[in-house]
Amino acid sequence: MPETLSGPGGRPLRVAHLTTVDMSLALLLGTELRVDVERGFETFGISAAGPYVDQVIALGVTHVPVPSLTRSWDLRRDGQAARELLGVIRALRLDVLHTHNPKTGVLGRLLGRLASVPVVVNTCHGLWAGRGDGLAKRAFVLTAETVAAQASHAELYQNAEDRRTLRRAVPGRRAKVVGNGVDLGRFAPDPEAGAELRRELGVAPDELLVGGVGRRVAEKGIREFAAAARRLAGKARFAWVGPVDDDKADALSDDLSADLGGVLFLGERRDMPAVYSALDVFVLASYREGFSRSAMEAAACGTAMVLTDIRGCREVGSDEEHLLLVAPRDDVALADAISRLLVDEGLRARLGRAARERALALFDQRAIAHLSVSTYAAVARRRRLGWTT
Repeated sequence: MPETLSGPGGRPLRVAHLTTVDMSLALLLGTELRVDVERGFETFGISAAGPYVDQVIALGVTHVPVPSLTRSWDLRRDGQAARELLGVIRALRLDVLHTHNPKTGVLGRLLGRLASVPVVVNTCHGLWAGRGDGLAKRAFVLTAETVAAQASHAELYQNAEDRRTLRRAVPGRRAKVVGNGVDLGRFAPDPEAGAELRRELGVAPDELLVGGVGRRVAEKGIREFAAAARRLAGKARFAWVGPVDDDKADALSDDLSADLGGVLFLGERRDMPAVYSALDVFVLASYREGFSRSAMEAAACGTAMVLTDIRGCREVGSDEEHLLLVAPRDDVALADAISRLLVDEGLRARLGRAARERALALFDQRAIAHLSVSTYAAVARRRRLGWTT
């Protein structure tokens, strides 16, 4: 059992993680929540309610709903969500508020300080604007992040590029690059489950299967993935796993997805280790990532990968050593890289092995979770809150 961190008088700390939707709590932060429970914290997950609430509760976490929270920005509804969220934070009498996601990261930091939460920590999972976005959006995002960062006691960054972007807004004593991780106990090569899934999909043993994983939105590079599939027709089967995200302006609905010929859209699945193990090649043609979780999962499963050469994918591995990198929004380059892996079984095997070795060495989500707890303790010491270890 890990060392316990307690509040004044030895009472359990009350720690909440705030995200926009419950899927983030369950799938992105599940290990972090589990570690908090193991530490003896009274652990809360705050988000809009959805189909993952039971999975969050099963971790030993109390889920607290904020009904008006959505992923998209809407000033009127966001105002209502802010009022609801402020009431929730005050009612919980928290010791720690740990915020995640773009919208709840901004709202949560500001409201946490307004509610006088002793320790407010934010994890930047990826700045929500990049070089490909317009000046107005970049200015809005950087201004919002700069203002919100003044309200937190500590800022954790999943990649060093985001830290460099905000270096003038956040002093070094309040900032740390922590990386990202996955559940290495769950994500591992599983040839039997992969073979069973291939049979379910009607993929013959001598066929090659190329797949992507992510929300069905344009910024994940699904149009480029489909264009590559058309260029490589007859050389492999192509599939995409992930739900439609109607809250996003660039959502690819079922109707739009039908126009992306050559790709089998499988929807959301819970057997993700089997999915990665079924693939011969994993592809993520995303335009923006904080630190791609799906790519880390694929790496942990030993699957050869083609990723875009962007912040959040470069951290997963080095080009030609652990994976192949291609320019974003370039379906020709994407198809060429996929084709290299399809025709070179030895290259697929070498990159898959190297990716798994890197994942085992660097992508342990439990280590990331313990860094969060260490950050809470460091803030408490700096603020002389009287916590004990």
